[in-house]
Amino acid sequence: MHIIAHDPARFTDLPDYPFAENWLPIDLGNGLTARMHYLDEGPKDAPPLLLFHGEPSWSYLYRKMIPLLVDAGFRCLAPDLIGFGKSDKPDYQSFYTYARHVDWLKQWRNAVVPDVAGLFCQDWGGLLGLRIVGQEPDRFAFVVASNTFLPTGGGKASPGFLAWREFAKSSPEFRIGGIMHRGCQSGLSPEEIAAYDAPFPDEASKAGARAFPQLVPIEDDKDGVADNIAAWEGLAGYDKPFLTLFGEDDPVLGQTAPLLTSRIKGAAGQPHAMLPKCGHFSQEDHPRALSDGVIAMARKAGFLL
Repeated sequence: MHIIAHDPARFTDLPDYPFAENWLPIDLGNGLTARMHYLDEGPKDAPPLLLFHGEPSWSYLYRKMIPLLVDAGFRCLAPDLIGFGKSDKPDYQSFYTYARHVDWLKQWRNAVVPDVAGLFCQDWGGLLGLRIVGQEPDRFAFVVASNTFLPTGGGKASPGFLAWREFAKSSPEFRIGGIMHRGCQSGLSPEEIAAYDAPFPDEASKAGARAFPQLVPIEDDKDGVADNIAAWEGLAGYDKPFLTLFGEDDPVLGQTAPLLTSRIKGAAGQPHAMLPKCGHFSQEDHPRALSDGVIAMARKAGFLL
């Protein structure tokens, strides 16, 4: 197995992405180390907000939200998961597991943001982030979730997800920028499509993106089911503000919001919403509405003045 480092030449002049690079070494296990890239915008003493991306995106997805959130008073921290964005990429699909992704993200969080933080998560950012919230609820001041869930087997999944999982597994062409373009209602410019393609120049670099859909623990025999069941105990009892803002036009996870709002204590009475003209990548379609929701929950939690 090889670990692919990012090529800086592929990330020059990305539209609306003027952010400084930050890096942290991550112990991958098996004696391997990789560099995780992350954004760290806003004053270092401001309330920290974690922004977790999903599949097959990277921190570029938060370029529209970060300026709004920094202006509101946050310190915004957005990692590129291992295998995505500027972070290093093991080139074997089988090396990526749910448990490893959680461990790698926890290493980053413990090193960079050890204090209490707010969380915004979408897609796999939620499969990772919500598990961590369930395991460590006292470390999160509030949560805003979009187009995500914490599955525990049962064999139930939307036709949209099943089609996506098969496409990621077997399609001979897996063009990340095109996937991102089709997954939002507002559409992307050719330059933005190229920016989403930048981390993935060849098939080997897409191993993590190919692997993620296969790791979702829908079936009972999938790794992660037991860990998510255990995490749901803490997540269900999470009593701080928890808001869902989902996309009406997301065929993969758009209908899963009630599965969160009906089970999580802190979701009761919150202004949950289904956003119109909003696809799977809600950060592209409704950055202002999502940012406003984050600001409202932070203020309700007393985390942001």
